[in-house]
Amino acid sequence: MRNIVTGGAGFIGSHLIDSLIINGEDVICIDNFSSGLEKNIEHWINNSKFKLINHDIINPIELEADRIWHLACPASISEYQKDPIKTSKINFIGTLNMLELARKSEAKFLLASSSEVYGDPTEHPQKENYWGSVNSIGVRSCYDEGKRFAESLTFDFARTFNLDIKIARIFNIYGPRTRSDDGRVISNFISQALRKEKFTIYGDGTQTRSFCFITDLINGLTKLMNSQNKGPVNLGNPEEINIFDLASLINDKVGNKFELIYYPLPENDPSRRKPDITLAKSSLFWSPKINLSEGINQTIHFFKENNLS
Repeated sequence: MRNIVTGGAGFIGSHLIDSLIINGEDVICIDNFSSGLEKNIEHWINNSKFKLINHDIINPIELEADRIWHLACPASISEYQKDPIKTSKINFIGTLNMLELARKSEAKFLLASSSEVYGDPTEHPQKENYWGSVNSIGVRSCYDEGKRFAESLTFDFARTFNLDIKIARIFNIYGPRTRSDDGRVISNFISQALRKEKFTIYGDGTQTRSFCFITDLINGLTKLMNSQNKGPVNLGNPEEINIFDLASLINDKVGNKFELIYYPLPENDPSRRKPDITLAKSSLFWSPKINLSEGINQTIHFFKENNLS
């Protein structure tokens, strides 16, 4: 089985590649290293089952594949807001190019969408049939609306060309290989704790998130690709926690004096985020196995082992 993984040098993509190659699959990794890191995949460079192509998916590419895992797109706010027009291009033109490649190759196509399609939700927890509450002209819209349009385009290809598609709506993911400078809350808090700095809290800290460990996500993506379900399917951990309690948990594990500094909440930052994973449980027989405490332990160990802070 020949797999293409776009964004394969990124956090999620590199873990997916590990799983595919360990299970005997051939992998072509496409990445332009705008946010991915070569060290995430360097252990496969000389492996006969692995091929790396440095390429920007905004430009078409001709390849053959049986399955395309389309993960390429900066996912942290600090990354996708650096160049919001480029982020929109990745979500539209990049997805279009990969869908065209899937059509020509008659390949299965999996889109890594996001819980951000739900915006600042009025429904809690969020089910797949909830249409969301997104500000289409806000500073986050290049990503939020970008993922919404990528989903629309993917389903149009399925309806028009009978393409075998899968859509995963991914909730907050964390674990080893998270970049210390990516601006996401768990990496921020771990870095600040290791540097013995005050924790940066945006808003009053009562906003919630639901964090899913990376190995659980990879298992879910694999089950979705191998299923008959087109999606969208929520993949996330419904273990909800507010930001203040998350900071306290990480601080307790690192062992610092607990000090906070507060900043205004960013524009359109969701107040609550929790997946309803009933569909994933019933159709994929999937649910997360790693609880937040255990996952945080593994992530802190990775940061310490790699001198990240």
